[in-house]
Amino acid sequence: MKEPITVGVIGCGYWGPLLVRNFKGLPDCQLKAVCDVNTERVKHVRALYPDIEGMTHSQQFLNGSNLDAVVIATPVKHHYSLAKASLLAGKHTLIEKPMASSSAECEELIEIAERNGVVLMLDHTFLYSSPVQKIAQIVQAGDLGEIRYINCRRLNLGLFQKDINVAWDLAPHDISIILHILDEFPTTINCQGNAHITPGVEDVTNMSLFFRHKRFATIQSSWLEPRKIREMTIVGTRRMIVYDDLRTREKIRIYDARVERPPHYDTFAEFQYSYHYGDSYIPYLHQEEPLKLACQHFIDCIKTNLAPLTGGRRGLEMVRILEAATASLKMKGAPVTFSSPNGATSVPGPTKTQEVLPAEAFAG
Repeated sequence: MKEPITVGVIGCGYWGPLLVRNFKGLPDCQLKAVCDVNTERVKHVRALYPDIEGMTHSQQFLNGSNLDAVVIATPVKHHYSLAKASLLAGKHTLIEKPMASSSAECEELIEIAERNGVVLMLDHTFLYSSPVQKIAQIVQAGDLGEIRYINCRRLNLGLFQKDINVAWDLAPHDISIILHILDEFPTTINCQGNAHITPGVEDVTNMSLFFRHKRFATIQSSWLEPRKIREMTIVGTRRMIVYDDLRTREKIRIYDARVERPPHYDTFAEFQYSYHYGDSYIPYLHQEEPLKLACQHFIDCIKTNLAPLTGGRRGLEMVRILEAATASLKMKGAPVTFSSPNGATSVPGPTKTQEVLPAEAFAG
């Protein structure tokens, strides 16, 4: 496509205006319209960008704006219906995380996009960030050795959601990074949590993802923390990485540290762990706004007909994990095990079984 891609954003709440700003700044697309049921939010965005159209009805937005691409930044419960309407109308579609409320909805959206030959992409923003790209390079180069575990903490006070719990709200960021780094789908998931503020909506959760070769990842998510924390630790057999996304600079620090068990010893008195403490260093990162890069990637995929880094399959795998976490929450943290795509999911208990949660091998 040689002409600028015409883009519209539906949803002008917290994230929508950020998407509007970034698409507005791209040279090879034209931000044409925004839509939100809240008139005041539409007025606010149009006050910042008077040259774009503002609407409050999604049908008018989808059918009457002559758009090439639609960006969906609404509450999760509306993702499926809006994305389906957009894809059926032949429009390239970018959806905020998570993709939809169920894996069945995700599968249908993928099928429609493939049938209509349009781009379906998920806004897993962190995969476009310099720190995560650098971490992936380091891990893939083998500099850390074999990954032993990953520990994530994503905590803050609010913003409280009513239609999804904190795992669906915050954990997708960490899940997307973990899957990208390990390039593998988990075998088992468990999740525990509690609802303190809104009945039935967990505001604190602790999720564990288990992978082959004794690797696992933990994700702590909270809307009740007095401090905002965005930390990830990746522990390998040779080196370790600490990633603090809230630091303005030096977001990544690599530690040349490890512990080894001696191969031979005759008596317990001779047994000592071998601790290695080397230098730590901070790799250079070229700083650029990840959301801008994600938006540009969406436009590039439309123009070149290439598959996005965060395409529909990535979104489907994310929702499958969140569904399994929800099932585990309802069983007070009991593990949910993925088997082959056509197999059953194992649940502890003498008579308790659960419906199939299919999980294909993670497609990078």
